[in-house]
Amino acid sequence: MEVGVLAVQGDFAEHIAVLDKLGVKAREVRLPEHLDSLDGIIIPGGESTTLSRLMTLYELREPLAQMAQEGRAIWGTCAGMIMLSSEITEQDPVPLGIMDIGVQRNAFGRQVDSFEQSLDVSAFGSDPFHAIFIRAPVIIRVGDEVEVLSQLGAEHPVAVRQGNLMATAFHPELTKDYRFHSYFLEMAADGKNQAHSRNEPR
Repeated sequence: MEVGVLAVQGDFAEHIAVLDKLGVKAREVRLPEHLDSLDGIIIPGGESTTLSRLMTLYELREPLAQMAQEGRAIWGTCAGMIMLSSEITEQDPVPLGIMDIGVQRNAFGRQVDSFEQSLDVSAFGSDPFHAIFIRAPVIIRVGDEVEVLSQLGAEHPVAVRQGNLMATAFHPELTKDYRFHSYFLEMAADGKNQAHSRNEPR
């Protein structure tokens, strides 16, 4: 299995380090051709406006959208979640529009307002996940096909999945709890198996 991490900006090195610990060789993605043969890709946290502009500059928008349509797994964390969304509350940045969620940037305040919180995650059973929120966005709308994996309080979804797409408002790569990365690898493996099934001769 081959997994990529978008490496144009942000904390991509931290994701690559986690994948390495899980025994997966990750590919740094900076150009459209780097997406070839990947089973999944992580769009990391960073500065969403810069990330958006670099995606446009390196002509990555359409290839990433195509990757989503093909059923390959994509996971966006923090700024990556903003980029996956179909709408945001501001005019900039321009998201990819591939996940049926609405997002508000910097919903909890500035860098000094960053915080940590234990979360219940439906996919992980009763053992909570210790999440790190840094200038975090929040999901303000979820589409009918979007599954809420975790939320902060009663009103704020912070981890969601829509088929082969996943988004988290926080930074699992900054913890020593690798369950979200393992979950994403399972998504990528499922997408790979389904692609093989579709391509098998009948």
